[in-house]
Amino acid sequence: MAKVRGQTDAKRRTGATAPQGATASEPFYLRYADQLWPVTNRLGRAHTFLYRKSGGRVGEGWGRARTLLLDHVGAKSGDLRTTPLLYVRDGEDLALIASKGGYPKNPAWFYNLRANPETYVQVGPERRRVRARVASADERPRLWDLAVRCWPGFEDYRARTDREIPIVVLEPA
Repeated sequence: MAKVRGQTDAKRRTGATAPQGATASEPFYLRYADQLWPVTNRLGRAHTFLYRKSGGRVGEGWGRARTLLLDHVGAKSGDLRTTPLLYVRDGEDLALIASKGGYPKNPAWFYNLRANPETYVQVGPERRRVRARVASADERPRLWDLAVRCWPGFEDYRARTDREIPIVVLEPA
């Protein structure tokens, strides 16, 4: 195949074109991440709808991984949002991993909880009031291990990013 100026080997093999603003050093999956978030958001809304309508019977778990619905208030907009997320239990507390699939930026819900830590979650049929905080350095290794046992993909996400993935602890309020 003839070389076309400005094309990477991957582009020549697949015929794919990177979105405007993508850099050659950027990992392939990140080239399309921004374009996939609208689809991911629609799937999240469908998940939320089914979870709420079924009282958590539909969409609560995949194998060892469990999901909850996190209500959070937009730090800038003030709008109430709901996001389905994987969680792990730690006694009375719940831990959330702010991985965003290994994306370079933290998820919006993380910033929203930092600005407005008092909120609600739905775990199965139970709705409960919680207060969010970022896990301490002492807690992180134990909580990370718990999370990886439930969802091994978290290790892949960690390998994809240079940022330290935050762990958020939800304590009963």
